[in-house]
Order: sequence, then structure tokens, then C-alpha cells
Amino acid sequence: MPPVTTTPTGPSLIATLPGRHYTDPGLFRTEQERILERMWFCAVRSGDLDRPGAYRTVQVGRENVLVTRTRTGALRAFLNVCRHRGARLCTEPQGQVRRSLQCPYHAWTYDLDGRLIAAPNLVKMPDVDRSAYGLVSVALREWLGYAWVCLADAPPSFEETVIGAAVERLGDAAAIERYGTEGLALGRRITYDVKANWKLIVENFMECYHCATIHPELTEVLPEFADGYAAQYYVGHGAAFGDGVKGFTVDGSEGFGRLPEIGDDHDRRYYAITVKPTVFVNLVPDHVILHRMFPLAEDRTVVECDWLYAPDVVASGADVSKSVELFHRVNAQDFAACERTQPAMSSRAYRDGGVLVPTEHHIGIFHAWLLRQVDATDGTRP
Repeated sequence: MPPVTTTPTGPSLIATLPGRHYTDPGLFRTEQERILERMWFCAVRSGDLDRPGAYRTVQVGRENVLVTRTRTGALRAFLNVCRHRGARLCTEPQGQVRRSLQCPYHAWTYDLDGRLIAAPNLVKMPDVDRSAYGLVSVALREWLGYAWVCLADAPPSFEETVIGAAVERLGDAAAIERYGTEGLALGRRITYDVKANWKLIVENFMECYHCATIHPELTEVLPEFADGYAAQYYVGHGAAFGDGVKGFTVDGSEGFGRLPEIGDDHDRRYYAITVKPTVFVNLVPDHVILHRMFPLAEDRTVVECDWLYAPDVVASGADVSKSVELFHRVNAQDFAACERTQPAMSSRAYRDGGVLVPTEHHIGIFHAWLLRQVDATDGTRP
């Protein structure tokens, strides 16, 4: 039986990536090297490291990165590798130390700024330059209340590639700042272990052709999504709440008072931003939802989703469950769809890929961007 292929016909249908882009371990390694390890990666919420010595480890491409708060209150990032024999320095995903980081193998010890400060018999080796054996530093920037890291020797412009994504989507450099995300409090965090390639999750987030099929709660709150046009389809457009909908909640009931700087032009609207490669930012008048993806294999992606509210809402013990439940259902529905899709990526039916309908054509821009990065061999910035 000859292989089944999909051939796009006419202007309504354009081709997707071939299936191997979602299943090939070699291609995934290339993406790790040329995308995840070259671009700014949203690693950890700054507020999670609330005191000196707090640390968290995250997987960025092929590297494990350690983010810690120093005694002066600054955040620093390092490769999580002891400079002696290469043991992983911090073996837990998060923790707290008092003054230093000590390797559990041979007890080489580093201060919170990454400097080598002690090791067994080090005083008997006066020729060892301690400054040459500190932890390998990783570039770090803070934005929206999160620490973003970049493994590249020469990181790309943060303003162009990260902040620029928000400006490009919203059409206004100040729009995202009005939500005051860096000053919001964590109301809920849910971690999802998704058995699907990270690009399927990005593509799903970028379109709403599926919304009427699998998101009944979301389309009740945002009726225009039932027509298949995603919030990201138009620059500067926010999907309007439906008539009679009082808040961005699972049943459309009242949420909380809108954030202080949100004006009438952004009230009762939902905005969505994709910051390539692995961040989604969702903006509604009374809270912000931020997704961080951690691609771990060609068929596995961990997604950490934070619901952020005004500090007084969280401090008061207010019930945030109805607003959390709305997007938790959306996440569960989306990730189930991605997991249903992943097995077919290795089918002969998807050998040449599938198709995008007109309301999905903008996903083709993402595909073109991805191919440029994967094909890049000169080490230049994305």
C-alpha cells in the first residue's frame, strides 16, 4: 500500500510542518541547541526565591540551570555543575541553603555569587586560582516578576526578542505594564506533564479553530472564540466578554476588582501573548495567567501555569477557585488534544504534514520562524 500524503490545494489551505518535526529525537536536540539554548527562557518566578540562599533548578535545553538569590538580594543563574568533577551541585528542584552551595560529591563549596570558597585540602594547593574555578554564570534578566535566563555566549536583545513580543502583539509598549504583573501575588500554580511535543502546545495556543469544539466554558465567557478567530489573530485585539458575563470565571460570575492601572479600554477583555519559544501570557482585568513550558523530550513537555492576583486578594484568603477553574479546564482540554495528536505525528498519514485553514494561517509564521532557527548554523542570535 503506497504511503498516504496530504497535498494542500488552493489558497485556503497551507501546509504544516511534516510529522517528523514532532517525533525525531535528532530534530529535538537541534531545537534544544539552536532555540532553547540561544533564546531567553522564562525560568522561575522571582517571588519563589524570597530570601537569600533560596534556589531552584530548571531544565533549559540540554542544560540544568541553578537560579539562586544572593545575600545582597540579587538573583544569579549558573550551570548546575560542580567545576571539580562535574557532579550536579543541587540535586533537588528547589531548596534553601544558609550561606553557600556545596557539592555532595567532594564538598567543593561556592558562595551564592558562584565563587569557589572552599574545598578539602584546598589550602595545600596554593597554585589553584579560585577565581578560575567558580560556577559557570548564565545571563539573567527579570521581567513581569520572573527570572529569564539565556545560555548563549552573546544573548540576543531582551528588549527585541522578549519585550518586543508583547509590544508586537498588543500594539502598545505600555499596555502590558498596566497589569503590574511584577507586583502581583501567586494565587495558584498547577503543573502539567504533557505527553506531547512542545510545538503542538504552542500551535494550539495560537489558534481558536478548535475552541467551539473543545472549550465550552471558554466560549461562554468569550463568545467570539466560537467563530474560530484567536485573540492573537489581530494585533491589539482583546476578545470581549459576553453579554451578562461578569468576570473571567468558569461560570461567568463576578471575579475581583480590576487591577489598578487597567483602563476602560482594556476592561472586560482578554488578551493573549506568545513569547517565543515557550511562554504564554494571558491578561484579563483582574488577574494574569502565565504559562512556562519546559520541553524535556520530543514527546514530553512540562507546563507550569501560574494564576496571579492583586496582593490584597491573595492576602485576604479570597476564593480564587472559579477563575482558576476556567483556565485549568482550558489547559486540560488543550493538553488532552495535544496528547491525542502526538501519536499521529509518526503516522504515514502525516508524513508530509497536515494543513492550516485561513484562521490558522498565522501558525505558518511560527513554522517559518522555527525553520530559520533550526537551519541556522552560524551561531547568530535568533
